[in-house]
Amino acid sequence: MSKRIALVEDDPAIRENYASALTKQGYEVLTYANRSSAEEAFAKRLPDLAIVDIGLEDEIDGGFALCQQLRGLSKTLPIIFFTARDNDYDTICGLRMGADDYLTKDISLPHLIARIAALFRRTELLNQPQIQTDLIQNGALNMDTNRMTVSWQEQPIELTVTEFWMLHAIVKFAGHVKSRQQLMDESKMVVDDTTITSHIKRIRKKFVQIDTDFDRVETVYGMGYRWKTC
Repeated sequence: MSKRIALVEDDPAIRENYASALTKQGYEVLTYANRSSAEEAFAKRLPDLAIVDIGLEDEIDGGFALCQQLRGLSKTLPIIFFTARDNDYDTICGLRMGADDYLTKDISLPHLIARIAALFRRTELLNQPQIQTDLIQNGALNMDTNRMTVSWQEQPIELTVTEFWMLHAIVKFAGHVKSRQQLMDESKMVVDDTTITSHIKRIRKKFVQIDTDFDRVETVYGMGYRWKTC
């Protein structure tokens, strides 16, 4: 059964071109020109992945609002911002709202398709049979890679797909420093340093909301990140 991708883009030419390209890759593509039509559709049925522009018709930040609505409906639905706005402020805003990736429209089509495929590979792990090695426990942390769930002090923490696999890459080798490149390799991402930093900050914030003394995700300046074992 083909994966359903929602493409929310107000430019008709861009919308049609990318919908055609993704359809040729075997995806079922649903297109929306504005936030209201997308929200109406998502309330009835969620796609398997959403690609969202930030500016939608007369709403300069309509995509941000749509992302927040989607995150309210699903904590793990892969969301990609696909926009012409190439600046750190919008990138950080998008990731803080829970997007899994932030791409600018000068990206090549093969690169976009690769990023989509990587997100789908990660979500498909949910359907694999569970084995003992799918479970990771480290102190008060419990991770289930099959169900893509995380808990700290027995309280659940809702992570996006990208946040989950980034944390998994660190926890799996607790005590060892993982470079940014290693995090990208192990979580099947191709992103810049700003994006990785934003994801790490968001992960920390979610743990701190449960435990104000949380300090296990450590930044090793000039090297990368590690999960402190004690």
